[in-house]
Amino acid sequence: MKKIILLISITIFGWIGWWLGAHIGLMTAYSISVIGSIVGVYAGVRFNHNYLG
Repeated sequence: MKKIILLISITIFGWIGWWLGAHIGLMTAYSISVIGSIVGVYAGVRFNHNYLG
């Protein structure tokens, strides 16, 4: 279950980052998507620890 939560959170936050950065340019979309994915890892780990741990 932990890996599924991580996969979902990384995908959602990465997509949000891509969507936000795409308004500026391709490299900005990629960069913000990477940052969003890192935030997704953090959010997924915190969710697992707090609610499923």
